[in-house]
Amino acid sequence: MSERAAPFYCPYCGDEDLVPYEGEGTWHCRACARAFGLKFLAVAMPGPAAPPTADRATR
Repeated sequence: MSERAAPFYCPYCGDEDLVPYEGEGTWHCRACARAFGLKFLAVAMPGPAAPPTADRATR
């Protein structure tokens, strides 16, 4: 299991009583009894700003 940062709070109820669950990147909230998973997708830089569309140019 890799050492990743743990979530600070439950995304459902906001409580901080989280424990690791079955599998990597999954957590169990003891307050609301929900389990959820987190997955790192990528480090991405925002692309260049999109040129204005005809809608925005005429306003």
